[in-house]
Amino acid sequence: MRSTEDPSARDEDERVEQIVSAGPRGALMVTGIAVAIVIALWFLFYFLVFLPRGVIH
Repeated sequence: MRSTEDPSARDEDERVEQIVSAGPRGALMVTGIAVAIVIALWFLFYFLVFLPRGVIH
Protein backbone atom coordinates (compact mmCIF):
# COMPACT_ATOMS: atom_id res chain seq x y z
CA MET A 1 0.00 0.00 0.00
CA ARG A 2 1.30 3.48 -0.80
CA SER A 3 1.90 6.20 1.72
CA THR A 4 -0.55 9.10 1.69
CA GLU A 5 2.50 11.38 1.40
CA ASP A 6 3.19 10.05 -2.12
CA PRO A 7 1.91 12.62 -4.69
CA SER A 8 0.96 9.92 -7.20
CA ALA A 9 -1.13 8.19 -4.51
CA ARG A 10 -3.00 11.44 -3.83
CA ASP A 11 -3.61 11.93 -7.57
CA GLU A 12 -4.91 8.39 -7.84
CA ASP A 13 -7.18 8.90 -4.82
CA GLU A 14 -8.58 12.08 -6.39
CA ARG A 15 -9.27 10.24 -9.66
CA VAL A 16 -11.07 7.46 -7.78
CA GLU A 17 -13.17 10.03 -5.90
CA GLN A 18 -14.14 11.68 -9.21
CA ILE A 19 -15.18 8.36 -10.71
CA VAL A 20 -17.19 7.34 -7.65
CA SER A 21 -18.90 10.73 -7.41
CA ALA A 22 -20.15 10.34 -11.00
CA GLY A 23 -22.44 7.55 -9.80
CA PRO A 24 -23.44 4.19 -11.21
CA ARG A 25 -24.68 5.44 -14.59
CA GLY A 26 -23.35 2.45 -16.51
CA ALA A 27 -24.98 -0.10 -14.21
CA LEU A 28 -28.30 1.73 -14.36
CA MET A 29 -28.10 1.88 -18.16
CA VAL A 30 -27.46 -1.88 -18.41
CA THR A 31 -30.33 -2.56 -16.00
CA GLY A 32 -32.70 -0.34 -17.99
CA ILE A 33 -31.78 -2.03 -21.26
CA ALA A 34 -32.25 -5.50 -19.74
CA VAL A 35 -35.68 -4.58 -18.36
CA ALA A 36 -36.73 -3.11 -21.72
CA ILE A 37 -35.69 -6.32 -23.50
CA VAL A 38 -37.64 -8.49 -21.05
CA ILE A 39 -40.78 -6.36 -21.43
CA ALA A 40 -40.44 -6.37 -25.24
CA LEU A 41 -40.10 -10.17 -25.26
CA TRP A 42 -43.15 -10.51 -23.04
CA PHE A 43 -45.24 -8.37 -25.39
CA LEU A 44 -43.94 -10.26 -28.44
CA PHE A 45 -44.89 -13.57 -26.83
CA TYR A 46 -48.31 -12.24 -25.85
CA PHE A 47 -49.20 -10.82 -29.27
CA LEU A 48 -47.52 -13.42 -31.51
CA VAL A 49 -48.13 -16.64 -29.57
CA PHE A 50 -50.82 -16.26 -26.93
CA LEU A 51 -53.44 -14.16 -28.76
CA PRO A 52 -53.39 -16.11 -32.06
CA ARG A 53 -54.23 -19.35 -30.21
CA GLY A 54 -57.56 -17.90 -29.12
CA VAL A 55 -59.68 -18.97 -26.19
CA ILE A 56 -59.16 -22.55 -25.08
CA HIS A 57 -62.35 -24.25 -23.82
